[in-house]
Amino acid sequence: MRQLDLVVIVVYLVAIAVIGLRLAGRQRTSKDYFVGESGMPWWTVSFSVVATETSVLTVISVPGGAYSGQGFGNVELALGYVVGRVVVATVLIPLYKRGGFVSAYQYLGTRFGLRLQGLASVTFVFTRLLAEGVRLFASAIPIKLLLDEFGVHTSYRVIIIVLTVITVVYTYLGGIKAVIWTDAIQMGLYLGGAVLAIAVLSAHVGGAGYARALHAGQFRLFDTDFAPAHILTSPFALPTAILGGAIFAMASHGSDQLIVQRILATRSLRDGQKAMIASGVFVTFQFAAFSLVGALLWSYNQGKSFQELGLSSSDNLYPDFILHGLPVVISGLLVAGILGAAMGSLSSALNSMSNSTVADIIHSFFRTTPSEASLLKLARVMTLVWAALMAVFACAFSAGTGNVYLTGLTIAGYTYGALLGAFLLGRIVRRANETDSIVAFLVTVAVMTYIVREVKIDVTTAGATVPTAIAAQWLVPIGVVATLVVGGLMSLSHRAPESPVTPQVRVDDDEPGPGEGRVTTATHRN
Repeated sequence: MRQLDLVVIVVYLVAIAVIGLRLAGRQRTSKDYFVGESGMPWWTVSFSVVATETSVLTVISVPGGAYSGQGFGNVELALGYVVGRVVVATVLIPLYKRGGFVSAYQYLGTRFGLRLQGLASVTFVFTRLLAEGVRLFASAIPIKLLLDEFGVHTSYRVIIIVLTVITVVYTYLGGIKAVIWTDAIQMGLYLGGAVLAIAVLSAHVGGAGYARALHAGQFRLFDTDFAPAHILTSPFALPTAILGGAIFAMASHGSDQLIVQRILATRSLRDGQKAMIASGVFVTFQFAAFSLVGALLWSYNQGKSFQELGLSSSDNLYPDFILHGLPVVISGLLVAGILGAAMGSLSSALNSMSNSTVADIIHSFFRTTPSEASLLKLARVMTLVWAALMAVFACAFSAGTGNVYLTGLTIAGYTYGALLGAFLLGRIVRRANETDSIVAFLVTVAVMTYIVREVKIDVTTAGATVPTAIAAQWLVPIGVVATLVVGGLMSLSHRAPESPVTPQVRVDDDEPGPGEGRVTTATHRN
C-alpha cells in the first residue's frame, strides 16, 4: 500500500512544476521575472511570504516542541512578528513601492550611494547562500527518514539534488510568478495537512483529551518568567517574544530581499501593506495549528516520552504520526506537503538571490547597464548558478558533523542588525553620508560576529549552570543600536548636507517610469 503514497508524491512533484509554469506565463523583461511587473494579487503574495519563511523543520519541529513543553510558545513569538510587520508595512514598504524598486537595497543606493547598495546585496546573497544551504541539508534529514519508511533508501545528496533540480525548473523558467503561485499551493497543502491531522486526532482523543492537555499546561501561551538571564536567552520569554520578535521581524521582513521581493510584486502600496500584515496573521494561525497538533499528540500518546515512543527526537513525532496514524494516500499527501515546504523556501531564495545579483550588484559595480534582453538572460543564468552553489554547499554538510539546524538559526544574527540598522540610519540620522553608513555596517557585522560566537550568559537549570547564547531575537536590536551609534557618531565629524537627501530614481528617457518598466538604477546625493 505504500506504493500509493509514493505515486501521490511523484505526481505532486511533477504537478507543482507544471502548474507553476502554466500560471507564470512567459517573462519578457527582467522586472517581470523578478517582481511580476508588480501585478500579483496581494493574497497570493501573502501566502508566498508565509511559505518562504516556513521550512521543513518548522513544519515538524513546532508539533514536537509543543509536545515537549513549549506549549503555544511559537504563537507568542508570532504575536511579536505581527507587530514588526505592521511597522514594516507603515515605514519601509512605502519607500520601496513609491520608488519603483525591484530590490530593497535600491533604497540604500538612493540614500547613501551605490557602494553601500552593493555591500548590502553581497552581504545578503552570501548570508542567504549559507542559511539556505544549511536549511536545504537540514530539510533532507526528515525527508530521508520518511522515504526510508516507504522503502526508498537513498542518500542525503540524492535528495538535495532532486529537490534542487525540480525546484529550479519552474524557478528558472517562470520567475517570481511561478515562485509565488507554487508557494501559495504548497502552503495550502502543508497547512491543510495540519488541519486534517487535528481533525483525526480530535476524533481519537475527544473532549477529554483536550481537557487533559489543558490541565497539563500543553496550551500555555505566555512565558512569564522575568528573570534577566531567562529573558536574554529564552526565545519564549514574554519580552523576548514580543519586543525582540517585533524588531527581528522588522529586519527579516523589511531589510531581507528574500521577503521584500514578494511585497514588491504586489499591484499597489496598499496591496503590499495588506500582504505584509496578513502574512503575520497567517503565520500566527499556522503556528497555532501546528502547536495544536503537538498538544493533541500529547493526549493521543498519553504523555509518553519520546524514548517510550521509540523516537530519537522531538522532530520525529509528527512524521511518525503521518506515517502510522493516517490512512494511505492521505499520508502521501502530507509527505508531499513537507516536500512542498522545502521547495517553497528554496525557490524563493534562488529567485531573490538572482534578483539581488542583477538589480544591486551588477548596477553597483558595473558602470554600463546591459540591455533588457541581457538582463533577463543574466537573471536566469544567475538562478542556475546560485542553485548549483547551494546544492554543492548543502551536499558538503552531508558528510559533516554538528548541529546544522542551530547553525542555520544563528547565521541571521551576523547581518540582520547591520541591514536593518542601515535602513534606519538613512531614515533617522539625516546628516549621515555614505562613508558613515559603510563604516557603521562593517563595524556592526564585526561586533555581531563576536557576540554570536563568544558571548554566553550563565543560566541555571535543574541545579546546573550552563553557558547559554543570547536569544536570536535580541541579536537584531543589538546590531541596530551598534549601527546607529557608530553611524551617528561619525556623522558628527563632518558638515551636514546643505539640504536633506531626497531619494531619486533615474530611468532612461525612452523607458517607462518607476514601477512600469525595466530594472531601475539609482542616483544619490550626500
